[in-house]
Amino acid sequence: MVALLLDAREPISWAELREHFPSDYGGISDDAAERKFERDKAELLELGLPLTYIQGDDDRKDGYIVDRSAYYLPEANLTKEELAVLYAAGSAALASGAFPGRDDLAHALRKIGFFAGDALPSPRVRMEVGSAQSDPELSARLEQLWEACATHKWVQIAYGSPKRAEVTDRKVDPYGLALRRGVWTLVGYCHLRQGLRSFHVHRIRELKVNTARPRTPDFEVPANFSLDSYVAYYPWQHRFHEPMEVTLLLRGDAAQRAASLFPGATVEPAEDRVRARLSVTYLEGLLRFCLALGPECRVESPEPAVARVREMGARILERHAVAEERKVSA
Repeated sequence: MVALLLDAREPISWAELREHFPSDYGGISDDAAERKFERDKAELLELGLPLTYIQGDDDRKDGYIVDRSAYYLPEANLTKEELAVLYAAGSAALASGAFPGRDDLAHALRKIGFFAGDALPSPRVRMEVGSAQSDPELSARLEQLWEACATHKWVQIAYGSPKRAEVTDRKVDPYGLALRRGVWTLVGYCHLRQGLRSFHVHRIRELKVNTARPRTPDFEVPANFSLDSYVAYYPWQHRFHEPMEVTLLLRGDAAQRAASLFPGATVEPAEDRVRARLSVTYLEGLLRFCLALGPECRVESPEPAVARVREMGARILERHAVAEERKVSA
C-alpha cells in the first residue's frame, strides 16, 4: 500500500484500494472493510505516512493521497567530511555490540554509503561509544527499553542497586536512555520511590515491558524533562553526596581551557590565572581529574577538598618512590 500511494500521480479512491487489495478489503461487508482500513491508516500514520482524503474537483477525482511535504525530509546537504563522521560514529556504535535501534542505524548507514558515492575521507575524531559491560543480555535489554521509551510503555524491572545487597522490583515509566563513558543509563519515573530515578542498564537483572494495549501510551514525558539533568557527563557530577562548591586555581594551558575542562563552572580571571567555581556531588571524581591535570590545577577550597587532594597526592608520591627504589635495587 505504501508503494502504491507513493507512486500514485493522482488520488486513489476507496474502490480502487479495495480492488488492489482484495485479500484485505474484499469478500467482507462494507462496514468491516472500512473498519479494517481505518486500522491500517492508523498503522501507516505510526510509520510516519500521513494519509489524507481529498475531495475532488474538475481537475482531479476524490481519493487518498500522501502529503509528500510532511512525509519526505528536506535535503541535509552534508559535506563528504560530515558524512564520514556520521558513518564512522554509526559504525562504531554498531561494532560496540550494545546499541539500541541497531536495525534502523544499519539502514541509515547503508543510505549514507549509497549517497556518499566515492570513498569517504577518514575523519579525525575520537569516539567513546563502546559499552564497558560484558553482559550478553545488555543488547537485548537496550532494544526493549528503546522501544518502551518510544511507545511510552511502562516496564517492570528487577534492579540490583550498588547501594543495597538485595534486588528490588520496580515499575518504571522510561523517559529516556543515555550513554556516558561506556555506561548505559535509563532515566524514568519510579513508582516504588515516587519520583524520577536513574538506573544503570547493566544492573537490570530482569526486564518486562507492558504489552497491554500496545498502541496506547501508558504515560507522558513532562515537557521540561532533560536527560542531562539526571545523567552525569563528568565524574564529579555523579550524585554520591550533597552538592559542594569547590574552587580551583588554574594556570597555563588549563587556564585557557577552563571553560571546556569544567563546563558549567563560574570562571573568573585572577592575574595570570583563573579561578573556577563549580558544584560537585562526587568530590573524589573531581580530585582525580584535577590530579591528572598536574601542577596547572590546584584545589583552593573548601578545606576538606584541599586536605583530601593532598592526601591523594602523597599516596601517589609514596607509590612512585617505592617503585623507583625497586627499580634502583634491581
